[in-house]
Amino acid sequence: MVKKYVVSLSESERQSLEQIVTTGKRAAYTINHARILLKADRNQPNGSWRDQDIKEALDISLRTIERVRQRFVEEGLEAALKCRPGGGRKPKLTGEVEAHLVALRCSKAPDGKGRWTLRLLADQMVELGYVEQMSHESVRQVLKKNELQPWRQQCWVIPPEQSAEFVWRMEAVLEVYHSAYNSKIPVICIDEATKQLVKETRVPIPAEPGQPERVDYEYERNGTANLFMVCEPMVGWRRVEVTQRRTALDYAHLLKTLVDADYAQADKLIVIQDNLNTHSPASLYKAFEPQEAQRILSRLEFCHTPKHGSGLNMAEIELSILSRQCLDRRIENLETLKTEVAAWQDNRNHAETWIDWRFTTADARVKLHRLYPSIID
Repeated sequence: MVKKYVVSLSESERQSLEQIVTTGKRAAYTINHARILLKADRNQPNGSWRDQDIKEALDISLRTIERVRQRFVEEGLEAALKCRPGGGRKPKLTGEVEAHLVALRCSKAPDGKGRWTLRLLADQMVELGYVEQMSHESVRQVLKKNELQPWRQQCWVIPPEQSAEFVWRMEAVLEVYHSAYNSKIPVICIDEATKQLVKETRVPIPAEPGQPERVDYEYERNGTANLFMVCEPMVGWRRVEVTQRRTALDYAHLLKTLVDADYAQADKLIVIQDNLNTHSPASLYKAFEPQEAQRILSRLEFCHTPKHGSGLNMAEIELSILSRQCLDRRIENLETLKTEVAAWQDNRNHAETWIDWRFTTADARVKLHRLYPSIID
C-alpha cells in the first residue's frame, strides 16, 4: 500500500533528530517520535522502513507511527515531535472506551495468540478505532479497576445445562445433608487427593529478623501419595488415611475400616462420594470373599454426587482446608506426610470443627434454575 504521508528529511532535520536520539535528554515520547521519523525517512540509503517493521523494532503502535508521519507532513518537524497539541496530559478514558476495552479483554485472543497481553490490547484498541492512541499502562489501570487480569484464567467444574440426571443426584445429596441427625445412621463423606512428595536438594535457610525463609528453587521428586478423607461433617470428625496407591483394593479396605472400626456401633452408614471408577461396591468383591463383601455392603448406603458436581461433597471442603493448612509445602517422604497429616487431623478433631452447610434444595431450585429441564405440557 502506498503511504499517504511520506517522510522526507533534509540533512539538517536528520542531524537534529539524530542528536535527540543520541543524547537522550528529551522526553521519552519525543525520542520515540524522532526514531520513527528517522526510520520512516525515504532519503536513507536503503529507503524508508515499513510501518510494521518500525512497530516491531520500537514496540510502538501502528497508529502512533501513522500519526507522527501525518503531523510531520502537515505541520512540520516540531509538531511531529510533540506528544499531542496542548501539552503532555493524556485525556481521561471515557466510560464507553473502558467498556470497549473490557469487552475486548473478555473476547477470544487473536489467531496465533494464546492470550491477551496489555500491549496487545492497547494496539487492538487503536486498530479498531476506539482511541487514537493508548498505552499498555492505561490498559492495566482499566483492567485493575475492573478486576480483570489478562494473564489469568480460572479452572472450574462447569455443570451441564438442563440435566435431569444432575438435578436428581444433586437433590438427593442435599436431602441427605438436611435430614435429622441420627447417631445410628450417620452421614459420612469420602473423597481423595494426591500429594506430590518433594525432597530438598539444599538445606533451606531459616527465617531471620528482616529476612524470610529462603528455599532453593531446585527440588527432587520423590513419588506421590494418596490421601483418603473420611469425615462426618455434622459432628466435626474426620480421619485422613495416607496410602501409596489409589486402587480399588485400597478403597475396599477403607470401607472395611469404616464399618468395623470407626462406626462399629452404627446400624447403617450413608456414604456421600463422587463417581470415581473405584468408588463402587464392586471394589469390595475384588478385595474380599463374597460373604465378607456382602457383610460390609449391607451396612452401607451410597449416595453419589452428580458428575461435574463433586463440590457437593463436603469431604472436598475438608481436603481444601487440609491442603491450605498442612500440605502447602514440600514434604519429602510418606512417613513425614503421615505424621504431619495425623497432627492436623487430631488438632481439628479436638476442636470439633464442623461444617455449617446451608445450601438447601429450595435454594438450588432458585439459584440453579438453569440446570433444571424445561417441562413442556
